[in-house]
Amino acid sequence: MADVSSLIGSGASGVDMDNNRRIFNFGERVAELAPQQSPFFVYLSKVAKKATDDPVFKFLEQRHQWQRRNFELADASNAQTYTAHDATTMMDGDATTNTIKVDCGYDANGKIVAGQRPLFFIEGQVVAIEDTGNVVRNFKVGTVPAVTAGTGHVEMVFVPLFTASTAFADGAKGQVIGSAFAEGTQAPGGWEDSLSDNEGYCQIFKTACNIFSGTAMATRYRGIADEYKRVWQEKLMEHKMDLEQAMLFGVGSAGSATATTDTTLRYTHGIVPYTESNGKVYNFSYASSGYDAFLDAMEDFFAPESGNSGNKLVLASRKVITYLNKLGSNGFMNNTVGSSQYNLDIQSIPGAFGHTVTVVNTIFGNLHFVAEPLLRGPWEDYAVAVDMGNVAYRPLVGNGISRDTFIETNVQGNDVDGRKDQIITEGGLEISLPETHAILKFS
Repeated sequence: MADVSSLIGSGASGVDMDNNRRIFNFGERVAELAPQQSPFFVYLSKVAKKATDDPVFKFLEQRHQWQRRNFELADASNAQTYTAHDATTMMDGDATTNTIKVDCGYDANGKIVAGQRPLFFIEGQVVAIEDTGNVVRNFKVGTVPAVTAGTGHVEMVFVPLFTASTAFADGAKGQVIGSAFAEGTQAPGGWEDSLSDNEGYCQIFKTACNIFSGTAMATRYRGIADEYKRVWQEKLMEHKMDLEQAMLFGVGSAGSATATTDTTLRYTHGIVPYTESNGKVYNFSYASSGYDAFLDAMEDFFAPESGNSGNKLVLASRKVITYLNKLGSNGFMNNTVGSSQYNLDIQSIPGAFGHTVTVVNTIFGNLHFVAEPLLRGPWEDYAVAVDMGNVAYRPLVGNGISRDTFIETNVQGNDVDGRKDQIITEGGLEISLPETHAILKFS
């Protein structure tokens, strides 16, 4: 804090802030103030900072298509005999058609939504489907798929590549396992996902101290002699904590054009409510959830079709951090079900930005737990798993002007015998691919 104080004074340190309405850019330094108190903003500022030149910033989300060509049958098929390469076999048991209806759990943008129309089928693909006897059967897509009228299903002919009597259940799982074409055939059709469009908002944060009279600034106080410096230090911390709070708990929106709403008022997205609405949520119990429940959740969370990286920053309440530290080799987990370095490895290491990090290594990926002191009250049983590759702090910077955190001095009237300064930040949080983030709720 000494470095911060040296910028604020009457010139004793060689930096004079008393000149008229001077602006000091503080954007690169505000995150360094007591990093343990605002870990999320520190990590955003250090590893995920990306300026924007528009206060309502648009961004595109890409979900890679190759990871998701799995589907489910939308109709059951009774037991019947299938003959290899016979396109007349009736998979749905309907005497009027030899087609089968399928759907999948992804929409045109690759977002996880149940009962969607698959886009990825083309003639010549080979698919595998599990039958009621838990035997995987291979088929070839024999016709160009068609959309079933009035539904989200896709209807097509599946030519069996086996000879056997079997049945398939409604909801039987399958996936594309390649393609096969005869010699001299033409190029097949193609398919592609759409990029999804999203937007975020720059929120304007302001913090000011009450005006100090010239008399008050010249008075020597007990304890800390310069009261103005002391108050300024506190206001810098207050401003930084406002940023941390908003990017944790804010609900993103922009003012609408109504008589009662300020059209220029914008609120940034916060990682907690945004993830609760659009990401994944897992529920655990302090009393009964152990290694098995935790690993089951990680199996789903780190699924590659969600576009996950292998590492997550997990912002956890102090209560959750306490629970996690009981899972180590000397805690209750070792004394009850045992622990193995090949299954669940928990250790505390010093972090890069002044934090103590509890690293939980699972077979699916690594979770880096950091204590988030603001997860308290309604959120005292929360941990927020953040994929840092899919979040960004977006300060407004354009036309040679930076609205990242800066200090504006002497904002009082020119005829006032005193001084008032303010801190301003205009920026917001970008959250993409929400399925790569998760809320871990304990109870």
